[in-house]
Amino acid sequence: MLDRMSPRLATFLVFLLNGAVFGTWASRVPALAGQIGAEVGSLGLALLGASAGLAFTAPLAARICAVHGSRGVLIASSLLSPLLLPVLALAESPLQFGLTLVALGASIAMMDVSMNIAAVVVVRALRRPLMPQFHAGFSVGGLIGSLGSAAAAQAQWTPMRHFLVAAFVGLIVTAVIAKSIPGGVGERHREEVAERANVLKSPVLWLLASVALCSAIAEGAAADWSALFMVRERGMGDAAGAYAYAVFSVTMALARWFGEPIQRRLGPHRLLAAGGGLAATGLALAVVVPFPAAGYLGFGLAGLGLAFSFPVVMDLASETGKRADGSGGERQLGLVTTIAYTGFLAGPPIVGGLAHVSSLVLSLGFVALVTALIIPATWLARRAARQAASV
Repeated sequence: MLDRMSPRLATFLVFLLNGAVFGTWASRVPALAGQIGAEVGSLGLALLGASAGLAFTAPLAARICAVHGSRGVLIASSLLSPLLLPVLALAESPLQFGLTLVALGASIAMMDVSMNIAAVVVVRALRRPLMPQFHAGFSVGGLIGSLGSAAAAQAQWTPMRHFLVAAFVGLIVTAVIAKSIPGGVGERHREEVAERANVLKSPVLWLLASVALCSAIAEGAAADWSALFMVRERGMGDAAGAYAYAVFSVTMALARWFGEPIQRRLGPHRLLAAGGGLAATGLALAVVVPFPAAGYLGFGLAGLGLAFSFPVVMDLASETGKRADGSGGERQLGLVTTIAYTGFLAGPPIVGGLAHVSSLVLSLGFVALVTALIIPATWLARRAARQAASV
């Protein structure tokens, strides 16, 4: 059975596992906060540990994968991430909680970079635009993790008991798929330093990274502020407000899963630009039209529009580093991932700061403007890619 699993299915399951690990711990934050006695301020600082681990580890993971290959990194991080869940449940203070989240974030970053490299290997082998479907796996995994957390909380399981079960399931999944996981083989050659310099000097790559940054800011804002926006600005209850992000997540997952024909028809650059415009329009609709229905519709359109941004950018970024033998792209993926994580890290506090001095309406309106920047950034990236190809 292990030998018959396709690399495509194995890679999809890795994305699902990563999303499930993330959804599992994130959904138990209320119980963990009570366990460590954290107030809102200290909890917020502790939660930054995960983002810090993600942002600082992604470029290191890219370098390791570029030199030594990505398959070993992916298997190791797929084992480590579930194992860190019970360690997280051992935390007895906000400091311990935050430090463990740094380790968990670092492990997830290693997994994130290496699984995207595995996805690139599959995409190149099958010659199909499958990257959005793999990222849909992450969304489905996050849903599975959050539903599992809800069931565990309803059954009154402690975080430790819940995380031990989740870790066991994660290790089983990794064992099942390990033999079928693809990955870059790595290159130890003298051109490595020159290649690293070329990555930092590539206008195409920086423009693609800016698309990922704008998308990450918008996605982080929707995750952290959509529910509060619906409650405070549109007068909805807490439960009804939470549906705003649910609508955003569902439309994003569906678009990623069923969007391959659209990507084939439009091509990557037109798809990115159209998605950015749709997402910006959705966010603008949510903040300009003062009715709850417009809010739900707007966040749904935002999820639909942002669905392709990150996976398509990852695909395009890997192509800028593709070598003649079909390998390469690891460092390019690392740079884009790092900048995207910076958006996830900085976006929600920026929105919160703007809301503090003005309102959530104006701050999310600012996010809509940032999202609209995806359109010119994509156009410039396409133009720069054509110029580079003609040299």
